[in-house]
Amino acid sequence: MTQVTKLSSIIHCDMDAFYASVEQLSNPELQDKPVVIGGNPKSRGVVATCSYEARKFGIRSAMPLAEAFRRCPHAIFLPPDFSKYKKASKEMHKIFYDYTPLIEPISLDEAFLDVTGSLNLFGTVESIGTEIKQRVKQELGLTVSVGIAHNKFLAKLASDMSKPDGFLVISRERLQEFLDPLDVGRIWGVGQKTAQRLKNLNIRTIRDVRLLDKRILENLFGSYGHQLYLLARGIDNRPVESDRQVKSVGREITFAVDITAYDQLERVVMELSVDVGRHLRRTQMQGKTVTLKVKYNDFKTITRSKTLDIAANLDEIIYSEARGLLENTLTKPIRLIGVSVHNLTEKSDNQLSLFGEGEESKSKLTRAMDIVRDKFGEESITRARLLDVKD
Repeated sequence: MTQVTKLSSIIHCDMDAFYASVEQLSNPELQDKPVVIGGNPKSRGVVATCSYEARKFGIRSAMPLAEAFRRCPHAIFLPPDFSKYKKASKEMHKIFYDYTPLIEPISLDEAFLDVTGSLNLFGTVESIGTEIKQRVKQELGLTVSVGIAHNKFLAKLASDMSKPDGFLVISRERLQEFLDPLDVGRIWGVGQKTAQRLKNLNIRTIRDVRLLDKRILENLFGSYGHQLYLLARGIDNRPVESDRQVKSVGREITFAVDITAYDQLERVVMELSVDVGRHLRRTQMQGKTVTLKVKYNDFKTITRSKTLDIAANLDEIIYSEARGLLENTLTKPIRLIGVSVHNLTEKSDNQLSLFGEGEESKSKLTRAMDIVRDKFGEESITRARLLDVKD
């Protein structure tokens, strides 16, 4: 048992259908019913998450709300209440801190815990994971899936594969036996596009990736090819970063057809900036660094960043900086573009006094638009420049 605890020192905790579960917990009438978080099903928004009762109808995250309604018209559609979710997240982290100070939050509903230094005090990593799981259920009334391994990639893989309400340990002794038959989409960072590209090359399992020469992977995917080479072998040397200050909120879009028109990209950047700003304000956050991500038709990816003098969460400020970063990037057709804001802090009530009069006026307008959206839905009001994008 001593050998296992030395190797299995990382725990990944991932709450099950977190937003929907919090809503069901706060309103008993929602228990055992299909609940969809995202807003009005008649809007053009997407599902943030949904209860497992809703998932039985094929509803999933990022699905258009209209499609979710088509699949389950009797589902209960609710707008997100981030203040409620944030409070539940803080209570969850209080439990985590009883076992280790080395906690890396990934989002409101998931985190990595490094309990290597806690084993002498609390016993095996398995017993720590079990206690955390039981306490979250008993004290918060919520379920959490727990994954345990000797690195972050494997711990997250374990929790993902055991959901919902799961508990899975990946041991080093049977590591490759566990990984080899899995679909390439299980590798951290492999999205739908990359997975499809791999499968087009007849690379379907993690074993297929592992058997490829590292130089071939690097020729196909650049620097990410080296990461694929390591992850296919279960190698991930990233530490749990408990004191990291770089957090981000971002949105990106992959085009069905590669884009070459600058004015079209400029409008998309505005749409993404509006989405990011809206999310920041709803979560009472603001950020100092704006980043533009561009992926070209040859899969080469570049990022450009600009750090502001003052943290902000206004659409116009985010868009202005992102549009400036967009200049000189259209050197070849673009297949993906993204906007994100980093270095986040909680919103300060006196922040507007640091801006000029123009920014304060924009803030008042933005607040008014937020109020309209909160009451009538995300599509009830929009900027004129986005009308052709929306249509």
